[in-house]
Amino acid sequence: MFSRLTRPQALAVCALPVVALIAAAVFAPLPFSVAQPGSTANVLGSFKGSQVITISGAPVRRTTGQLRMTTIVATGPDAHVSLGNVIDGWFATDRAVMPRDAVYPSGNNVREIERHNVEQMKQSQDAATRAALGYLGLGKDKDIKVSLKLADIGGPSAGLLFSLGIIDKLHGDGKGGDLSGGRTIAGTGTISPDGTVGAVGGVSLKTQAARRDGATVFLVPKAECTDARAELPKGLRLVPVTTLKGAVDALTALEHGGSVPSC
Repeated sequence: MFSRLTRPQALAVCALPVVALIAAAVFAPLPFSVAQPGSTANVLGSFKGSQVITISGAPVRRTTGQLRMTTIVATGPDAHVSLGNVIDGWFATDRAVMPRDAVYPSGNNVREIERHNVEQMKQSQDAATRAALGYLGLGKDKDIKVSLKLADIGGPSAGLLFSLGIIDKLHGDGKGGDLSGGRTIAGTGTISPDGTVGAVGGVSLKTQAARRDGATVFLVPKAECTDARAELPKGLRLVPVTTLKGAVDALTALEHGGSVPSC
């Protein structure tokens, strides 16, 4: 014989699997990373005890102001990110939830990712040097040697700022002044040897890192203006760029009162 369940008992029995599923969803690892603003580094100065840009074979200017590259910090590829972490990240202004594959496209092995990021940084440094020297008409001068060093930072997104730093040290604004105009300028963007600026990720977090570290102007790849405006800190001016020449022109215009593009 089977005894019949009361209505409350039946509801309780049916609810158990639902509760179990919800609990599993809340605590199960998800394919996301949670990112937040990272460190910034003035490419005209030193970082972690080493000069970022070292140039030999040509006169180097003494510069003022700062050109700060920006970073984000994300949970690792093997980190446990739960539904609760994701929900918290969605509602926080200083964090962002990003697909893990977008943050770590090279896989889930930490060593492979580190090697990939180091290689991307090396390629970015080479491209930045070629773009800057090409812009200055010095690309064929074999006597000029440029060394770029950023300890413990990988990836290609410092390319634009590397190029601008090289130009500022060798040429300034072309009128005897600094390319930075004495300001704290920050930004992000990949660079190709022909001077094309490419998009990167996490720009809304990078603007926060920039403002935190004193920047008043932020150079952003034009295609990412919308993302950069999403959580734009008060007091930070966005300047969209698509090429190295455009970035130099915009910074020169800021100093000398010319027309400056805006997002």
